[in-house]
Amino acid sequence: MKATVSIRNVSKSYGATTVLDNVSLDIGAGEFLTLLGPSGSGKTTLLMVLAGFTRASSGSIKVAGTELLTMPPHRRDVGMVFQNYALFPHMDVAGNIGYPLKLRGVDGATRRRRVAEMLDVVQLTGFGERSISALSGGQRQRIALARALIFEPRILLLDEPLSALDKQLRDRMQIEIRRLHERFGTTTINVTHDQQEALTMSDRIAIVNGGALVQVGTPEEIYRHPRNRFVAQFMGETCMVPLRRDAHAAWFGDTRVAAAPARTSEAGGLWMALRPESLSIVETADTDSLCFDAVVKDQVYRGDAQIVYADLADGHEVKVLMPPGVSLAERRRLAPGDRVKVGLPREALVLVGEDA
Repeated sequence: MKATVSIRNVSKSYGATTVLDNVSLDIGAGEFLTLLGPSGSGKTTLLMVLAGFTRASSGSIKVAGTELLTMPPHRRDVGMVFQNYALFPHMDVAGNIGYPLKLRGVDGATRRRRVAEMLDVVQLTGFGERSISALSGGQRQRIALARALIFEPRILLLDEPLSALDKQLRDRMQIEIRRLHERFGTTTINVTHDQQEALTMSDRIAIVNGGALVQVGTPEEIYRHPRNRFVAQFMGETCMVPLRRDAHAAWFGDTRVAAAPARTSEAGGLWMALRPESLSIVETADTDSLCFDAVVKDQVYRGDAQIVYADLADGHEVKVLMPPGVSLAERRRLAPGDRVKVGLPREALVLVGEDA
């Protein structure tokens, strides 16, 4: 069953410390929303408030119009996958998956049928009698998802479910979780500090910092149109370069970067976000690109690409991602101390202020 979630003015304090500060957010029925932020930002606390494991100091959370905060956790119709999966080691796989149905008084025959169906869904048919200790990390992840989905909850909560996996498996499980979401259509709220995970899996992303929502939007909106310096710097490997501005334009040294954007605060400063995949080493400037003088510091071979580290004239270090299409000879011709020009297409220019 799909359900809308309406979060209004939710706050949580521990003594004088405010962990959630007046958070309001609407989540659509069947939406996959990710709460993304650094450690200590408040994203996990918000998830625990939704689950009922943490009591909010104030505010309201309604699911399909029904107030959630006054309900105990077991009555909220919420499925949850914990960071460490929280599987029962004394039960086999079938026992773990079927446990929510057992709690709800579902008969044994129906439980066995539903468990078999869920094992098929998560591509672990035949694993029902295995012990939890015999499973790999990825298999435990799938069992935890199957257990959370078997009783068809209105809301699915994911608390950094991929953080314990290696990169290759984590990348594969991102696609698997997205596939399950598309199949079941359950309203899903995911917590992570991994930007790529959020961009890959989400319909929308809510950036959390200091207990407050900083920006909410689609992955493309968040990445291409960050609202302020924090969001721009947090999303990806971004070098933030301060600009000076007059009444008409923004400048980096003697280079006119753009007309000064009206939406940024005059008092807070103006910043240019430089991302490795948007930069290139160029021979000369053209009308469609900005061009900055730089000095090569180092190169790192990454297999699929080469990364060039270079210092701009003001001392800021930028990373330039040289794609596989660049010849090996061209990569090798660069050496520390070489003076180069770093190009940035104007269409990739991102300017932000300190605040929204």
